[in-house]
Amino acid sequence: MIEVVRQAGVVGAGGAGFPTHVKLDVRGNLDTVIVNGAECEPLLRVDQELIKMHAAELVETLALCVSTIGAKRGVFAVKKKNQAACEALSAAIASASMSTSPPNPIQLAILGDYYPAGDEQLLVYEVTGKAVPEGGLPLHVGAVVVNVETLWNIHQAVKGVPVVDTYVTVTGAVRQPITVRAAIGTPVRELIKAAGGISADGDDGSHVGHGDGDGDNTTNNVAIIHGGPMMGSLLATLDTPVSKLTKGLIVLPGDHPLVRKMKQPATAAFSRAASSCCQCRQCTDLCPRYLLGHSLAPHMMMRAAGYGLIGDTTAWTTAFLCSECGVCEHFACTASLSPRLLYKTVKNRLAAAGVKNPHHDADTPRSAIAEHRVPTSRLIWRLGLTAYDVAAPLVEDLDLLLRPAEVRIPLKQNAGAPATPVVQVGEQVERGRVVAEIPSGALGARHHASISGKVTAINAAGEVVISRD
Repeated sequence: MIEVVRQAGVVGAGGAGFPTHVKLDVRGNLDTVIVNGAECEPLLRVDQELIKMHAAELVETLALCVSTIGAKRGVFAVKKKNQAACEALSAAIASASMSTSPPNPIQLAILGDYYPAGDEQLLVYEVTGKAVPEGGLPLHVGAVVVNVETLWNIHQAVKGVPVVDTYVTVTGAVRQPITVRAAIGTPVRELIKAAGGISADGDDGSHVGHGDGDGDNTTNNVAIIHGGPMMGSLLATLDTPVSKLTKGLIVLPGDHPLVRKMKQPATAAFSRAASSCCQCRQCTDLCPRYLLGHSLAPHMMMRAAGYGLIGDTTAWTTAFLCSECGVCEHFACTASLSPRLLYKTVKNRLAAAGVKNPHHDADTPRSAIAEHRVPTSRLIWRLGLTAYDVAAPLVEDLDLLLRPAEVRIPLKQNAGAPATPVVQVGEQVERGRVVAEIPSGALGARHHASISGKVTAINAAGEVVISRD
């Protein structure tokens, strides 16, 4: 099965894009395979919609993964508020257990509605009671974590279907929020149209895709967030193709406070740390990784940045432990400062300088971890997104599958090295044909044609362009 998964080009669909065949090829005493169905990013609906529609297939595939890699059990972790998904899984698990001997070792773990419940390390602690050490992986405590859509892609791979589509929630200031299955490489503008077009600040959606071209990440006075509102990023153009990692497209008015905050440059974050941080330590007390027992303390980073404390090396190197979840920036700080942006900037600079993470302690979670969780409903209100917290039902009928005239398949859709093209300009390809392969000896994933047509370019942006026949 692991080789089948490699050939199908399956990667972590939750956003990290780690090649799944590598994650499943484990050795040692593995106890639990956890399916991350928490989907803690506000407004996104992909995982819960997939569970409701394909619960039986997902349970079957998790059992296969547990057997393949020699784990003792498989656990679906889903929030209690997603009642329909929980009921669908419970029924599918019960049915599978009745038809197998010995009983299927698949369980359902019910999570509270807090953010970031889907953080890999928090999820492992919630399900197993074990804390992943600083800078470590779930494997260090006998666990492997995969996303719901990743598990679905494994199911498809076993059936001989490579990853050629991705599931995306399109929501926010659109006429009809939906979750849609789209061919990889489809321009974002096509998904916005499928959701009825943009409807914000008087825009009736009739000019979707006609950007103002000024490069400030807005189109028709709106901004498009790729991913979730906490950890996503602003798109520069509606021509951006969706990839295996695309989970959400959130349309917001261009003057929305969240959009203004996401446009803040790192230099402003440093200067504001110096002028405004009062060292209240709210950012630290609510930091999910701090609560897990890790040694990062965002308020100490703010102090080091504000006063130029170069000698406080611990404050700087703990940037490696930050998951960039955004709790400090979007919820904890009453002055709207951004420890997250500082951590991200410092982490990148340290890595560029060849500095390695020196923090590897196995700490005990702090006693306040349960009391200091961030309620999702409160977070959505603080983000100014309450009006957009609506259903986005899955549209998966083959007749409604988006049929773009052209797709641009990114060579870099995974952790590790970009894939190497194995097709030539002018070549005819069928949907499912391999167009880019893993470089020899490198960590990566292969990619496939998502439509049938002719390869018209392999462009400087690192994309294989295919035009439909």
